[in-house]
Amino acid sequence: MDLWVHFQTSPLVWIIVTILAFMFASWVNRLAGRTPLLHPVVVGLLLIIGVLKLTDTSYDTYKEGAQFISFLLGPAVVALAVPLYDNLARVRSMLVPLLVACTVGALVAALTAIAVGIWLDLSMQTLLSLAPKSVTTPIAIGIADKIGGYPSLTAGLVLITGALGCLMSPCICKLLRVNDPAIRGFSLGVAAHAMGTAYAFEYGAIAGAFGGLAMGMTGTFTAFMLPPLISLLGLG
Repeated sequence: MDLWVHFQTSPLVWIIVTILAFMFASWVNRLAGRTPLLHPVVVGLLLIIGVLKLTDTSYDTYKEGAQFISFLLGPAVVALAVPLYDNLARVRSMLVPLLVACTVGALVAALTAIAVGIWLDLSMQTLLSLAPKSVTTPIAIGIADKIGGYPSLTAGLVLITGALGCLMSPCICKLLRVNDPAIRGFSLGVAAHAMGTAYAFEYGAIAGAFGGLAMGMTGTFTAFMLPPLISLLGLG
């Protein structure tokens, strides 16, 4: 036990645990036909929670050890600019429709979440936690904290939103006969943030590029739009 307590504080242990959990989750996802219900992020998250529970390790200890992986998220997001740059001419030609789609998508995501929450008679803090659920986790947590929601609840809702977005997108695109990878990718980025962007690469580099663009645009727009919208609705 004393030996484990010593290893528990080692950053290398939690980096290895995180990588192994994601590798196993990716393997499970491939076996399941890449279904979004078993998205590697969701499965990996559940595995890590199980390990933390079994070893009686606090989240703060895990976070301190795995912070180097979190640091790599920055370069990973920046790397999304590479396929986007390769399709810059097409982005310019679609700029107005993309801006409209992003604006409408962000507003609908926030307003419908608030409306459903009001219909279910949820508490004010829960409503404020629901509002930013359709943007990527770091931005969503920051927004929730600023407007008075529960950041931890928002983080969980972001994961659920991403998984559902990835699950429903193929069916909706098939129903609407949407075959353009750019449109598929952009819709995934708007509705399902980072998980949707990762899933968009299943359709190819163009879809992934537009997914990354949508994720960034939606997150930025929501960060500026949501606080005044909450005040306008009398929820702040």
